[in-house]
Amino acid sequence: MAKEWGYASHNGPDHWHELYPIAKGDNQSPIELHTKDIKHDPSLQPWSASYDPGSCKSILNNGKTCRVVFDDTFDRSMLRGGPLTGPYRLRQFHLHWGSSDDHGSEHTVDGVKYAAELHLVHWNPKYNTFGEALKQPDGIAVVGIFLKIGREKGEFQLVLDALDKVKTKGKEAPFTHFDPSCLFPACRDYWTYHGSFTTPPCEECIVWLLLKEPITVSSDQMAKLRSLFSSAENEPPVPLVGNWRPPQPIKGRVVRASFK
Repeated sequence: MAKEWGYASHNGPDHWHELYPIAKGDNQSPIELHTKDIKHDPSLQPWSASYDPGSCKSILNNGKTCRVVFDDTFDRSMLRGGPLTGPYRLRQFHLHWGSSDDHGSEHTVDGVKYAAELHLVHWNPKYNTFGEALKQPDGIAVVGIFLKIGREKGEFQLVLDALDKVKTKGKEAPFTHFDPSCLFPACRDYWTYHGSFTTPPCEECIVWLLLKEPITVSSDQMAKLRSLFSSAENEPPVPLVGNWRPPQPIKGRVVRASFK
């Protein structure tokens, strides 16, 4: 069987380009944000999300992350505004985290690493299918939210409580009637740039909206995320931790801020 990508030394981010050459492309994510170099763009609009909790379907452990999946067969959970030219459909959200609370996010802000990073993945229905959207520079919009350590977040606990059903790789369980906008911070300020998926194949099709304000979760809540396994039920247990890609070269791209 072909070498599968992962986050270990033998198959981690430094090796991805061997199987997926675009991983060394000019528009890769994540990146380091240096706020002093980022200009406010007054033309950037506010963004809004209108999510239908009924579109939330299931939660799964694919051995790389935990993912919550939505019905995206029609326009029911939508992202609009911001840098986007039209509405985008929510398909899934997932997280990246570290082996301890002091790191785990993929993007960094002025050198600061957060404990985790939440990615809400949306696609542009003008391209008819998710697969087609992956081939377009504006095919996908991802809202990125940083998680920092502090007081517990009750809304996040709803997701964490479902993890017991998907402890090991390959497990999937029903997860319904959840509106992920409950995970948004109060402030909607964002940075935006053109980038890629942070996992192979690392397609360069993403308009990023990175929210400036992190949400707060507790250390116990982070520990629950780390209680997942990247191994299957019948395999020796391997903890699912450190599933983050380090920042990639910015290569002349411009990051814009929605705020002064």
